[in-house]
Amino acid sequence: MDSNNKKRYTITAALPYANGPLHIGHIAGAYLPADTFVRFLRMKEEDVVFVCGSDEHGAAITIKARKEGVSPQQIIDKFHELNKDTFKEFGIAFDIYHRTSAKIHHETSQDFFTVLNDKGEFDIIESEQYYDEEAEQFLADRYITGTCPKCGNENAYGDQCESCGSSLSPTDLINPKSTLTGSEPILKKTKHWYLPMQNHEGWIKKWIEEGILDNKQHHNPEEWKKHVLGQCKSWIDGGLQARAMTRDLDWGIKVPLEEAKGKVLYVWLDAPIGYISATKEWANMNGKNWEDYWKSEDAKLIHFIGKDNIVFHCIINPIILKSYGNGFVLPDNVPANEFLNLEGNKLSTSRNWAVWLHEYLKEFPGKQDVLRYVLTTIAPENKDSEFTWKDYQAKNNSELVAILGNFVNRTMVLTHKYFNGEVPVRGELVKYDQDVVNMVAEIPEKIENLIRQYKFRDALAEAMQLARIGNKYLADTEPWKLFAQDPDIVKTIMNICLQITANLGVILQPFLPDTAEKIQFMLGMKNVKWNLAGKMDILFPYDKLGRTELLFDKIEDSVVEQQVKKLEKAKLASIPATPAKEAVSFDDFTKMDIRTGTILHAEKVAKTKKLLKLKVDTGIDTRTIVSGIAEFFKPEEIIGLQVSVLVNLAPREIKGITSQGMILMAEDRDGSLSFMTPRKKVNNGSVVR
Repeated sequence: MDSNNKKRYTITAALPYANGPLHIGHIAGAYLPADTFVRFLRMKEEDVVFVCGSDEHGAAITIKARKEGVSPQQIIDKFHELNKDTFKEFGIAFDIYHRTSAKIHHETSQDFFTVLNDKGEFDIIESEQYYDEEAEQFLADRYITGTCPKCGNENAYGDQCESCGSSLSPTDLINPKSTLTGSEPILKKTKHWYLPMQNHEGWIKKWIEEGILDNKQHHNPEEWKKHVLGQCKSWIDGGLQARAMTRDLDWGIKVPLEEAKGKVLYVWLDAPIGYISATKEWANMNGKNWEDYWKSEDAKLIHFIGKDNIVFHCIINPIILKSYGNGFVLPDNVPANEFLNLEGNKLSTSRNWAVWLHEYLKEFPGKQDVLRYVLTTIAPENKDSEFTWKDYQAKNNSELVAILGNFVNRTMVLTHKYFNGEVPVRGELVKYDQDVVNMVAEIPEKIENLIRQYKFRDALAEAMQLARIGNKYLADTEPWKLFAQDPDIVKTIMNICLQITANLGVILQPFLPDTAEKIQFMLGMKNVKWNLAGKMDILFPYDKLGRTELLFDKIEDSVVEQQVKKLEKAKLASIPATPAKEAVSFDDFTKMDIRTGTILHAEKVAKTKKLLKLKVDTGIDTRTIVSGIAEFFKPEEIIGLQVSVLVNLAPREIKGITSQGMILMAEDRDGSLSFMTPRKKVNNGSVVR
């Protein structure tokens, strides 16, 4: 059966770790494209289930818990609820947002392990793995960092380099270190259950590269993204290796074997099974049969992920599903996106270099669709892309406000003005009218084809083209000039504009659901399906229009400037403080004589950029001090300021001036300087202890 004719879809979006909030990189990478696709399918009245949920196992959770001094359970409870609420408020329309801590998931994952183990699909191997002697425990992949052998990133993890996206094993790292203690781990023997992926190279290669599974055409490889196929081919061509499916951890799904006490399932064994357990839970709640979505011949499985998860979804999990047997379908497509960067730098949760979605929703109430629009227009579908606040502002003001909002508003206002808010009767069309009608009719099919190819950027551009056509048509026909002379022509013009507006209310639903709903409400439309798109008779003569409201408003410079400053502030706060210098004795410290003093005079030192010549009343005397602060302070700004002075520093000559002391400054992480001043004025010469 041709893939496009399948009528049952299982759509998954990557399970986010429940160890932190969501940022725009997550949204642009997996969740927004998945949601757009699902909303389109539902408008086509396809049978679709859209599943996601929190990934609540693995070392990332325990690392976060250890850092915050709380239990892993507290971490997952906190961030599961936060992310679930954030997704809902942003409008990601999951059928279920599940948890991998749920009983049904533990049972499903343990069943997979048991079946594979009973079928002899695992190799039990004793090997040397990294062990932290100081912490007295084996180190999971994420408890080890080191230098990536492929790109040189010094902060790569034991399972993956987040800089180049390469999948790694802990022993691949150069100069490995334990994240628990910072010490260099040793290799120690332990026993684990391995998935011998090399035994599956033949069929997995044919399935990925040719789309052939069990001698049948399963999918068309030409429909897969080049970077997805490229990463898979690179892995296969390099020779697949056995990968451990168990870990020495105390947090996770217990291995259901007596001889495996103290071990849990590898998170990348259990996490993709989370899609299945979520579907089971959804089916139980809705009177459905979950197997219809995972085992039927007409089931079409599509994974929306970021590029760092490609190998797990395209190689490891398909091997597990096929090894389990019992009719599980393999992915029809894995339209993984590349990475989204932010203001010239990679998004980084550790450095707080991110636009957090829950904060955006609070700071920009009602502007979910603005962010959906911007992220879709810059979606990293085939290469990394970048979000900037200036671009966000420009796209809102120049496109959403000036093109889409402007056209809809003018159409509504003119119809209310000339025809009392009723749809006028369309008369005979002239050639230009017919040309516009023809263009409107062509756009929905273009959008549908692009959506089915996972080209959401281009699809949204086509949708906006409809608003551009409408704007140009209004500007060219100028109905406000014609109404007094020939109201019948204006009736035709406004009917066409209203039909274009109605079409926008249809085709924007997958992309900008809130905006589409507003348009439909203004036009009195209900229960709109995709089959209406492209038609010029969505609205009928004398249909009564609703109240006009603005779809978007302008975003001012001050708003985006505030967001950029917020980012910079967060970035600085995340930079670690300079390490302490070597210890000194108390006697050494007491030799320093620090006093309060007042700056009486300040002037720049000629032919220098950094130096100021100061006259300072130290309470002991008035002396000259040369200080390297000219880049941060103007001379006239600091006269009269009370400061801290090291008064017994040996005099030295700087640019021909004898400097008799040092002004004490605090240097911030961005290199800026601040004076060390007393909280209240004290006598000059007061000792600083």
